[in-house]
Parts: sequence; C-alpha cells; structure tokens
Amino acid sequence: MPKNLVITCLFNFLIAALMGLMLRYFYVNPIAINYRFLTHAHSHVAMLGWAYLVLYCFFVHYFVPEQKSVYSKLFWLTQIAVIGMMISFPIQGYAAISISFSTLHIFCSYYFVYRIWNDLQIKNSLVKQLVKASLLFMVISTIGVWCLGPAVGLLGQASAFYQIAIQFFLNFQFNGWFLLAVLAIACHQLKIQPSESAKVFFKYLVLATILTFALPIQWFASHPLLYWVNGLGILLQLVSLYYFIKIIKHKFQTFKTETSMLVIRMYQFSLGCFIIKTSLQTLSIIPQFSSELFEHHNFIIGFIHLTMLGVISGFLFAFLLQSKTILPSRFISVGLSLFLLGFILTEAILFIQGAFYFLGIGLLPNYYSILFVVSILLPVSITLILISYLKQKSYGTQTT
Repeated sequence: MPKNLVITCLFNFLIAALMGLMLRYFYVNPIAINYRFLTHAHSHVAMLGWAYLVLYCFFVHYFVPEQKSVYSKLFWLTQIAVIGMMISFPIQGYAAISISFSTLHIFCSYYFVYRIWNDLQIKNSLVKQLVKASLLFMVISTIGVWCLGPAVGLLGQASAFYQIAIQFFLNFQFNGWFLLAVLAIACHQLKIQPSESAKVFFKYLVLATILTFALPIQWFASHPLLYWVNGLGILLQLVSLYYFIKIIKHKFQTFKTETSMLVIRMYQFSLGCFIIKTSLQTLSIIPQFSSELFEHHNFIIGFIHLTMLGVISGFLFAFLLQSKTILPSRFISVGLSLFLLGFILTEAILFIQGAFYFLGIGLLPNYYSILFVVSILLPVSITLILISYLKQKSYGTQTT
C-alpha cells in the first residue's frame, strides 16, 4: 500500500486519540470546550478516519488486482470529508458544515462500494462472502443516518425514533461493516479455505448481527419479544464463534511457524478481545442486566472501546504487520506494547467503575484522574508507531 495512505490513517487515529484524551481531561479540570461536540468529532474521526480508511486500503490492495487511479482519488476525497468533520464537529456539533462533510463521506462510501463490488476478484468463496456482506452492512448502516433528520424534525432528539436510528448506524457499522471486514482480511491472511464449518460460521454471524440489534431497540421501545429475539441472536453468535475458532485453529498453528512473534501476539490479542466481546454480549440475555445496561455509561463506553480498540484496531495493526506494510522494530514493539497496556488499563477502570455503579457502591477514589493518566498511553503509543513508520526506509506489502 502507498506509504502516504497509511501515514494519513495513523494520523487520523492519533487525532482521534488526542480528542479522547481531552474528553477524559474535561472531568479532571473542565476546559472551554463543548463536551458533546468534541465527542461527535472523536467518534467520527476514529470510525471514519481510522477504521474505515484502513479497511478501504486493505480491500483495494488485496481484492482489486488491477488497481485504478480512481481509488487513490476517492481516498483523498474521503480524507477531505474526514478533515472537515475533524474541524467542524468540535466547533458546531451537528450543523450545516459538519453535516455537509458527513454527507460527503457517505456518498464517497457509496461510490466505493459500487466500484469495488464490480472490481472484486476473490477466488476464496468464504472471503468473498465476508467482503460483500461487510460492504452491504456498511450501506445498510447509513439508513440510520438518513433517519436522523426526519426524527429530529418530527419527534425531537429525545424521541425513541432518534435514539434507535443512532443505534442502528452504530450496530451495523461496528458489528456489520467493521467486524465482518476484519474477519474477511483475517481469513484471507490465514488462508482459511471454504468448508461446511465456514458456511455455518458465516451464516450464523450474519443472522446474529441482525437479531442482536433487538437489544438497543429494547432500551428505547421495550417489548418482551425483543428479549427473545436478542437471546436467539446471542445464541447464534456463540455458535458462530465456536465454528470460527474451529476453522482457524489448525491454520493458526501453521501460521505461527511462518510469521514473527509480534504479529502472533497481535492476532492473539485481537482474537481474545473478540471472544471477550462475544462473551460479554451474552450477559444481555439476563433481563435485569440488559434493561439497566444503557443506564450505566461506563459499560457502554467500555464495550465500544473493546470493539473499536481491542477487536478492530488490534486486527488492523496485526494486518499492517503481517502484510509487511509496517516492519517490526524496537519502536514499533514499544508502541504496540504501550497501546495494549493503555487499552487494558482503561478498559479495566471503565468496567470496574461500571460495576461499582451497578452495585450502588459509588465512585472509585480519584477515578477521573486515574482514567486520564492511563489514557495518555494511547496517543503516546500511536505517536511512537507513526514516527517509527515515518522513519521506515523500506517496506513491502504481501498480496497473498
């Protein structure tokens, strides 16, 4: 992959991490920022400037053998949309300029799906199904965005319709587009071949992604049937996870003998987070827990970060290393170690505090200060990785 594209993605990730650090500092020493506006900027840059664009690069690199200049031009147009959101959201929140750049990004994503759908050349049927399903979920997720305007105009931002529209976008972005995309690349890099187990894994994963959307609907439009729908989705998700582990187990053992220990550790970390994510979702089967889950902000933020930083970003770093886009070095090892340490510590603090709130214990001593201090590790780690990559004199990306 072109080095300047990877640098751009890492830069976006660093900006998102710095914004997240400012959000944590706000509770230590309130500063003259609009917290809600900065939250919008942080989430959009992390999702659309980091995860989306890295997946964009990998999809084009691996699955479009005859790469065309249109993909490079579209990348930079998409990056302009990201920069627009990066600047406008902290200033005005959801308003004319930020909405315009968000809309530009959506139209860029539509054109990307249209072009790559026609240019895809994938022999492996499992990988092809995962890629196409992820792209479909990406498009489907934007229905939630288009519903926000009518929801505000007709019922207001406090309405169930508005909140469900947001959850629709987030669910099918994270659990649909991002998750299926990284699993597609993982299966490609691990050379997972089509099989009956692979078919079951794919079918149940897609069904689970759809059915588990019943949980966020339950938060805003309670109905007993939604518990059962979510429960069925969780069951299918567990079965899908079982078959995924089954199909990669043997291949991963072979893979471990062919690659560096750093790549193996990143894969193990990402797979571990994927298993933890699925296991935690299983708790939503408990009616009392699922109904109160949304009231405990720490659980929600912790779970989002588990998915975004642990599963998605963990896999993305593993892919960048395995493809030899980023070459292992002392600084890269230190940077990734600090990233993992920062992630583990912040997750532990968020979930412990969430459990304290859930049990009625109260606030951890110096909670906000401790959370801010350990969060410093995340932008520091990304900075080290970015600087090391900038200094990297040679690199070569494997395509098979």
